[in-house]
Amino acid sequence: MNDTLAGKLVVGIGGSAGIGLETARLARAVGAEVVITGRDPDRLALAAGEVGARSTAVFDADDPARLGDFFAGLTAPIDHLLLTAGGPHYGPILEMSPADLREALSGHMVRATQVARHAAGRMTSGGTLLLVGGTGGRRVRPGLGIISAVTAALPAFTAALALELAPSRVNLIAAGFVDTPLSARLLGDGLEDRRSELRATLPIGRVVGPEDVASLAVHIMSNTALTGATYDIDGGQQFVS
Repeated sequence: MNDTLAGKLVVGIGGSAGIGLETARLARAVGAEVVITGRDPDRLALAAGEVGARSTAVFDADDPARLGDFFAGLTAPIDHLLLTAGGPHYGPILEMSPADLREALSGHMVRATQVARHAAGRMTSGGTLLLVGGTGGRRVRPGLGIISAVTAALPAFTAALALELAPSRVNLIAAGFVDTPLSARLLGDGLEDRRSELRATLPIGRVVGPEDVASLAVHIMSNTALTGATYDIDGGQQFVS
C-alpha cells in the first residue's frame, strides 16, 4: 500500500460526488486526512460520512468571500488540493451571451487562480494543486463550441501557475468521459447509449470511472517530482472519437 500520503491533509473543493469523492475515499484508504467541500449540504454530509472526512464546508467555489473564509478557517497546512468544481460549456459560440462566453473561456482559470492565491503560503513544499480539465476538445469539430479553446489553454495555464506556486506543485488531469453523476445530468436519457458506444469503441474496452481518475490523482500527489504537467486519462477516447 502507498504510504506516502499517510498523515497528509488532502483538501477537495467539489468533493461531495464523482471524481472529488472517489479521490477523497482513496486518499483516506492510504492514510490521509481529508477535508471536502460542496454546495449541497445533504450530499456533502453523506459523502463525509462515507469517507470519514476530517471536516466539511458548504459553499460555492465561485463565491470569493466564502472561498476566502474557508481557507482562513483551515488550521493545518495543506499537503494536497484537488479542484473539481465547475463544469464544461457546450453549444455554438455565436449563440452564447457575452456573460456565458466569458465564463466558458475563463471560468476554470479564474477559479483555479483564486484557489491558488488562497493556497499560496498554506501549502507544504512538494504538495500539489490538482486541476481537472479534459481531452474531448482536442479536436475542433461541430458542436463543441468554445471547449476546444479552453482545452488548449489549460495546459499552458497549469505550467505557468506551477512556476508561480513553487515549491508547491500544480498539475492538470485531462479526462475524457468519466461515468459520474455530472455526466448523468448532462446526458440524461442518452447516458446508457453513450456508455454502450464507449465500451464498443474505446481501446480499453470499458468506460472510465471516477475511481480511475482518483487513482491517477493520488499518484500525482505521491510523486513529488511532478509539476506543471498534464496527464491524460480517457481510455484512448481522443484517438477514436
